[in-house]
Amino acid sequence: MVTHNRHTRRCVLAAAGTATVVGCLGESEDNGSNGGNGDDAAEGNGDEPEEKSISLLLNWQLSGLHAPYVAARENGFYDEEGFESVTIESGDGSDFAANQAGLGNVEFAVSSPDQILNVNSRGLDPRCIAVVMQRNPNVVFATRDGFGELTDPEQLEGATVGSGPGMVREMTQAYLDYHDVLETVDYVDAGFDTVQQLLAGDIDAAGGVFGDVVDAEHQGAEVDVLRIDETIPSYGHLVVTDEAFAADHETTVRSFLRATARGAVWASERPEAAIDHLVDVQPELEEVRENQLDKWERMRSEYMESEAVRENGWGWNEPSPWESTYETLAAADVFENDVDPDAVWTNDYLDDEYEYIADYADLAGA
Repeated sequence: MVTHNRHTRRCVLAAAGTATVVGCLGESEDNGSNGGNGDDAAEGNGDEPEEKSISLLLNWQLSGLHAPYVAARENGFYDEEGFESVTIESGDGSDFAANQAGLGNVEFAVSSPDQILNVNSRGLDPRCIAVVMQRNPNVVFATRDGFGELTDPEQLEGATVGSGPGMVREMTQAYLDYHDVLETVDYVDAGFDTVQQLLAGDIDAAGGVFGDVVDAEHQGAEVDVLRIDETIPSYGHLVVTDEAFAADHETTVRSFLRATARGAVWASERPEAAIDHLVDVQPELEEVRENQLDKWERMRSEYMESEAVRENGWGWNEPSPWESTYETLAAADVFENDVDPDAVWTNDYLDDEYEYIADYADLAGA
């Protein structure tokens, strides 16, 4: 696990394995502490968080998909909400993140709806407190050179389709089944090497996420994409915390979400600068900087806005995507015990009077 820790009014510390890099980052000429709107109304909301030192466990390694959290920290938005230390830890999957949040080992985590439902079915209580990706990131994709132009799922009949594990596999299977092609394809487990197997011609098409498409494109492939969310509505990245922690630390949770929403606006307005912050925190990302920028550009422009966000603000949950995800996974017999899809999320901690939440769609300009 890689930890990116910042004692917010002092320095940045990034640790990778046993190697630790410590340095104080100077402020840029335009660090966006006013969110690009020329006022300082966003500085806190008067109440101090009960817990001033917090950890955010990511679902995976730090990447362009995590730009809002890094932007919020490096621009001092968490400071202004009263936090003194914010640690961002690279994770080991959405399942691990959901478990750690449910166990109370971290204050906040980035996970996915399938794992929130799954972990709740096993007796823990991680709760989704904000939806970052309003659309399911899962896709079925193929290269133009290897498959030809892919525009319709019916074209997959007779093809070898590979996918990785977890929600990707279940969602891809449900998508193929919905379009009546599951029984006509050779559906194989591609593990964590799906993109390379597709590029090598070992599989004809792949089930993955839009970040996999970006990876393939950066290796020179022309890629066609079928969006699973057009068939199976679901969410992507979520911010989660333990139900008991949220109940006992309401100001902490509300403050964290305010600052994170502000970071999302800032990173959307300044995508290049947002990736600069990522590289400052984890210098190894310089080698794949353009890849990370493309992932963030695609995420902010295609996955973070919805009708619910336009009407209610950043992070908003609606019941129907949760019910759709539950039905899909229940049909695949994923859950250990029964779980109520309406009980694993809440909008109670979203400050709908805070401009970067309420007006996110207008400010971010996605």
